[in-house]
Amino acid sequence: MNDLAWIDAALTAARPQAVAALLRYFRNLDAAEEAFQEACLRALRAWPQNGPPRDAVAWLILVGRNTAIDATRRQRKQAPLPAEELISDLDDAEADLADRLDGAQYRDDVLRLLFICCHPDLPATQQIALALRIVSGLTVKQIARAFLVSESAMEQRITRAKGRIAEADLTFETPGASERAERLAAVAAMIYLVFNEGYSASGAEVQARGSLCDEAIRLARLLLRLFQAEPEIMGLTALLLLQHARAAARFDGDGNIVLLDDQDRKAWNPVMIAEGLALIDKAMRHQRPGPYQVQAAIAALHARAPTPQDTDWTQIDLLYATLERLQPSPVVTLNRAVVVAKLRGPADALAMIEPLAPRLSGYFYYFGVTGALLLQLGRNVEARAAFDRAIGLANSTAEAAHIRMNLDRLLRESKPAGDAVAH
Repeated sequence: MNDLAWIDAALTAARPQAVAALLRYFRNLDAAEEAFQEACLRALRAWPQNGPPRDAVAWLILVGRNTAIDATRRQRKQAPLPAEELISDLDDAEADLADRLDGAQYRDDVLRLLFICCHPDLPATQQIALALRIVSGLTVKQIARAFLVSESAMEQRITRAKGRIAEADLTFETPGASERAERLAAVAAMIYLVFNEGYSASGAEVQARGSLCDEAIRLARLLLRLFQAEPEIMGLTALLLLQHARAAARFDGDGNIVLLDDQDRKAWNPVMIAEGLALIDKAMRHQRPGPYQVQAAIAALHARAPTPQDTDWTQIDLLYATLERLQPSPVVTLNRAVVVAKLRGPADALAMIEPLAPRLSGYFYYFGVTGALLLQLGRNVEARAAFDRAIGLANSTAEAAHIRMNLDRLLRESKPAGDAVAH
């Protein structure tokens, strides 16, 4: 690994803790971020010559803090920071800081930073953008490309988020137990949304947005280190790992969607699957089920099945029923209907989702599933109408192309007399 590669990896890993600690010092997001960036620049100059410091986080905090203080001193025409060759040798100061910044303090600092980025006064879009910028260190250009907006629009979104944080006049203290539980749920939801932004990418978007899945998993692992005994955080991390493990098999060489039953399971990532399965098994032993754990358990059943025919659809149906109780949603019921179609046939599944039509009238997947069920029942005219609606609501060219494949199949298999609806 060359110098820049190992330094970049070290800076990326240290960022959440270092920025969080600097935020505690300066109580200002911009000041903390600028101090960290200056420390990174000094690391790029010093570390290739001197080697990695004993504790990269402590080194970056110390240099970032001193650099910011020195900037203030220069404005007041006071003594400057020592020369670069002196600040590069920070063994004694760094060791002292590393001893004082124990694991508990790091934990509270990072937790405070995550909670600030997911402050309830911020809309979800601003929470995601702020967390990706401040915690993850993605550039504005990278975030803008991932969300398919201009750099200026994303810059404004992040600036507005910082402005709201400043206006909120936060205490920058870690919340109490009750508020912590509420804010933890907001952080987990933010990470889940980041993952979904990447997971929903297709075609040409995969390269630009697919990295969001990796970043969401990194954030989930960070949160899991902070809450090692929290089963829902285990469930969230397991869910993301098990879903992302299928990434290489989700699209064919032309960028077309490959459904789960048709995917090459040999292309699934066994390392991610093993980690995800271990986490969900550990979470379930706590016997405190939550929505993320249930979703991860469903993904685990798919991952454990050697072939689609080996899938335990009965158990998946029971898990979806549990999810409906924990987190009632028409989308959950729609997903359960797909399972019901495999267990009891398309007629029962269609009866289950027909009442959802008013609430899912703008949802692509609703019409895609409806069209597929109608097609299985031989109700071709209605199926074609549902597929047409799905194409109109498609979020990507890959989704639209997948529905057109069903329409092409319908046209090939239909006879002139077959257009009569069979109820």
